[in-house]
Amino acid sequence: MKLWDKGYSLDEKIERFTVGNDRRLDLLLAPYDILGTIAHTTMLQAAGLLTQEELDKLLPALRALYKGAEEGRFVIEDDIEDVHSEVELLLTRQLGDTGKKVHTGRSRNDQILLDLKLFTRAAIEHTVGLMERLFRTLQQKSEQYKDLLMPGYTHLQVAMPSSFGLWLGAYAESLTDDMRWMRTAFDTANLNPLGSAAGYGSSAPLDRTMTTRLLGFADLNYNSVYAQLTRGRMERAVAFAYASTAETMGRLAADCCLFNSQNFAFLRLPDNLTTGSSIMPHKKNPDVFELIRAHCNRLNGIPESIRLITTNLPSGYFRDMQLLKEVYLPLFEEADSCLDLLNYAVANMEVREGLMQQPLYQTAFSVEEVNRRAAEGTPFRDAYKAVAQEIADGTFRWSGTLRHTHEGSIGNLCNRQIADRMDELTAGFPFAAIHKALATLAGTC
Repeated sequence: MKLWDKGYSLDEKIERFTVGNDRRLDLLLAPYDILGTIAHTTMLQAAGLLTQEELDKLLPALRALYKGAEEGRFVIEDDIEDVHSEVELLLTRQLGDTGKKVHTGRSRNDQILLDLKLFTRAAIEHTVGLMERLFRTLQQKSEQYKDLLMPGYTHLQVAMPSSFGLWLGAYAESLTDDMRWMRTAFDTANLNPLGSAAGYGSSAPLDRTMTTRLLGFADLNYNSVYAQLTRGRMERAVAFAYASTAETMGRLAADCCLFNSQNFAFLRLPDNLTTGSSIMPHKKNPDVFELIRAHCNRLNGIPESIRLITTNLPSGYFRDMQLLKEVYLPLFEEADSCLDLLNYAVANMEVREGLMQQPLYQTAFSVEEVNRRAAEGTPFRDAYKAVAQEIADGTFRWSGTLRHTHEGSIGNLCNRQIADRMDELTAGFPFAAIHKALATLAGTC
């Protein structure tokens, strides 16, 4: 079945190419396409384009389809182009002419926009939960190890004293910035395109404000041309947010790979979280961190892949946009699996005590000694030169107590303030209101 059928057959080779992977990928969108149809038909009845009797037939049928899609029982048949066609076909089989009326005032162009936005909202909610969980784990570990010193590095050279608490807390705070990007991405997705039709609105008396309310959107994409221009733009904004989170995960994973090696030996994974070598009996490889790093690098390339599909398109819809789904839809599962595994690995890894007692790291305390002498009245630059000479002569020794008190230092991690920031950011997502709106549509509340 083709919604555009005009009585002639499409060349089979062309059909295979133009349908592409839509049938497989559209299964992810099926529940959202059905919810959009419930909202649209409810609005059509209110606008006088469907009778109450017709709506009373459509709603139970659509809600049954929705339940099937949620339970994984929705199938797109081999000779059906996409999810939109399958839903309309199933309604028509069951309800006859009434099923043929659900497309009034709609285009597949605004249907796919709507499906992707509804899908994205739900996907971001799941990701936000995983980000919060990793954040709490990092903060808990940061507090646990806040007094356990480790060397800090610049240029991969021993630089200054750090702590496991400071190191882990850095990635927790990084996630707050990622969450800020995620909030922006969510807000971009949380605007209703339904009613923009093929990009130029409709002569049907649609009530777009009504469907906005029914679907729990914050507002509309008002201009119908711009609603279509958001295809690719929304996906890129969301992909950027995920790329930001991937950067945080990837750098943490890279640190863990480095610090787990024998040359550093700052931390270790339990044996059951490592893999071995087929030839070297001693190997215990941190593959989980290496694969997370690789997945995150791939996630960082997705915004550019999206941009390259859409960057030189004029206004209006083009079939080029179909390829966006192949790049965009898989990113959520990939990112979520990385968040889940990274949280698990960090929660179970062990850190090493007594690192800074090793002579190898003695020079990390050189700044402490310079600051001590400066506090006693020696000009800073003179103290710097004197300590540098002692290091060159091999006579530098430091003993004492670290006194780092400013905000964000070894002695004052400010984890509570960072947690408050994360709480404020996550509280701004309107997930509960959306659940209530969609449950009403689906008839499950």
